Amino acid sequence: MIAAKVIDNIWSTRKADSLVGLKFMLVEVLGGSEAGRLIIAADTIGAGFGERVLVCTGSSARKMLGRDDVPIDAVIVGIIDEDCVF
Repeated sequence: MIAAKVIDNIWSTRKADSLVGLKFMLVEVLGGSEAGRLIIAADTIGAGFGERVLVCTGSSARKMLGRDDVPIDAVIVGIIDEDCVF
């Protein structure tokens, strides 16, 4: 899992049928060797701008959606408590 901060949302007027209904957010990786890297992640929990979140990647991300046929490799799966320090 990756700790990241939500910095924007991504709008798509056309997308694959399997992605319809998913909300996408742009997140910035916090800490580690990939700090600052930007990732587009499907939001499954309703995260908001500026919130720090947990992002699951790879095949684990697809399993979070309950389907293996979705072309997703990053999903927001949790919101980090404000008291947590990096």
